[in-house]
Amino acid sequence: MKKTALVVLSIAALALAGCKDKPKTEVPTATPQQGQMPGAATQAGDPHAGMKAQEIPAGAGKKATVAETMNSGGYTYVEAADEKGGKVWLALPETKVAKGDKIEYPETTPMANFHSKTLNKTFDKILFIPGIRIEK
Repeated sequence: MKKTALVVLSIAALALAGCKDKPKTEVPTATPQQGQMPGAATQAGDPHAGMKAQEIPAGAGKKATVAETMNSGGYTYVEAADEKGGKVWLALPETKVAKGDKIEYPETTPMANFHSKTLNKTFDKILFIPGIRIEK
C-alpha cells in the first residue's frame, strides 16, 4: 500500500510541476486599420514606432509643388500640384515640408476613398509613399 501511495504521489507531483509552465504564445499582430498606412501590419501598440521618412533620390519620381500640407497621427499629408495643374494627395511618415516647396515623390498605386480618423477627412485619392525629395 505504501508503495502504491508513493507512486501516485510521485505522478501527481510530476503532473503539477509540468503545469507550472504555460505555453508560450507569440505577440499578436495588428492589421492595418482605416487611417493607418497600408502594408503596415505591426505588433500591438504604436503602429508608427520607428517609422522615418526616406529621402527619394533625384530623378526617381514625379515632380510637383506643395499646394497644402498638414501633420497628423505621425504622418505628413501633402497636396501636390504637378506642372500641368493636376493635384494629388500624398501621405508619408512625418516630414518637414512647406507650401511652395518643389518636391519629387515616387509613384505608387493610389488608394481611393481613404478616411483619416485623425484628420476626420476622406481623401478621394491618396498615395502612401515612404518619403519625398525636397529640391533645394
